[in-house]
Amino acid sequence: MPKNTFYVLIGKHHFLILFLLGMFSGFSQDLEPRVYANVPKKLNVAAIGYAFMDGNVLTEPSLPVSDFVIQSHNLAATYVRTFGLADKLARVQVALPFTFMDGSANVSGQNITGSRTGFGDMKVRFGINLLGSPALDKSEFRKFEQKTILGVSLVTSIPTGKYYDDKRVNIGTNRWGFKPEIGISQRFSHFYAEVYGGVWFYTDNNDFLGKKMEQKPTGSLQAHASYYFKNGMWLGFNTTWFFGGQTIIDGVGEASEVDNWRVGGTFSTPIAKGQSLRFQYHVGAYTNNGLNYYALTAAYQYSFF
Repeated sequence: MPKNTFYVLIGKHHFLILFLLGMFSGFSQDLEPRVYANVPKKLNVAAIGYAFMDGNVLTEPSLPVSDFVIQSHNLAATYVRTFGLADKLARVQVALPFTFMDGSANVSGQNITGSRTGFGDMKVRFGINLLGSPALDKSEFRKFEQKTILGVSLVTSIPTGKYYDDKRVNIGTNRWGFKPEIGISQRFSHFYAEVYGGVWFYTDNNDFLGKKMEQKPTGSLQAHASYYFKNGMWLGFNTTWFFGGQTIIDGVGEASEVDNWRVGGTFSTPIAKGQSLRFQYHVGAYTNNGLNYYALTAAYQYSFF
């Protein structure tokens, strides 16, 4: 196959496959391959997805809660728009989840159950590829060959989620979150390797059971390796490590820092012109403080100009 045949195939039919949307991810637990992918400008991507999560969830260590397990069904709508900014490829991504959650926990020696339903916190990502990814229209993009891309982004978590100030467990967080991130993407023939690093910063939650909850920054590192087939399908291995994030309740620090590592895989396939399906599975490989759960996601996305 000629050197640029793979790019012609992508440029004509399947460039949307390079654009994986990150849905259903927690503050520092993102597993989002191809966030800094090279795609044409003026591209729109709309997606709808479903995620099932099951397992232990981190609870505030100061509370008498143990054996906390949830099962949640999550829907999310996502929209992405790419554009040129100072001749660089930039993008804006907006995602809004809706959650149906059932759980059980041991509270002060008593087993209790409960459920929550409602919208989660909206996430907005603004990113720009500073090197290796010029803003190209559809015709120019077909002739371009990616090498190394360096990009930066800012993810904002907006407290739109449902929140009860007298409940220990909530869908929303009742606070803002901001994550600046830097990422590198490198192409090796049909392989793509990616590494991202970022830090979540949080505002205070002043309505946590009548108390003030603060949280220190949480670090996040991701690595992804993906292989692209001739027909536009791709298969990826994903891993992330998140650490830090100690909570402080009314000025008293808790033994709540996390040191967690997750691994997973992603499969994406085109189903029609401008349309694709994406499936992902990830599970905790190591956890020191809760968050030992598994997640299955499926998403349909449609790309258009």
